[in-house]
Amino acid sequence: MPKLTVKVDPDLCIGAASCVTIAPETFQMNDENKAYVLDHGTEPGERTYQRTFDVTADEMETIIMGAQSCPTLAIFIYDESGKQLFPDV
Repeated sequence: MPKLTVKVDPDLCIGAASCVTIAPETFQMNDENKAYVLDHGTEPGERTYQRTFDVTADEMETIIMGAQSCPTLAIFIYDESGKQLFPDV
């Protein structure tokens, strides 16, 4: 099962919440209207802007679609080797 690191840059996030609409199991909005990353498979705990977790192929596709929906490209996705998958570099 692939491992992804998902990071939200709160300085770039404008609170559009399109990531939450597409991937609510990964992204939620905090009290400052900034997206944060949920910990897969557990109850939402600490609201953090970066997490690393195992994903299925379907989950990976949904997370990347959520990141692609961000109008300010505030979401960064890395594979387990640290290679940036999104946005394209």
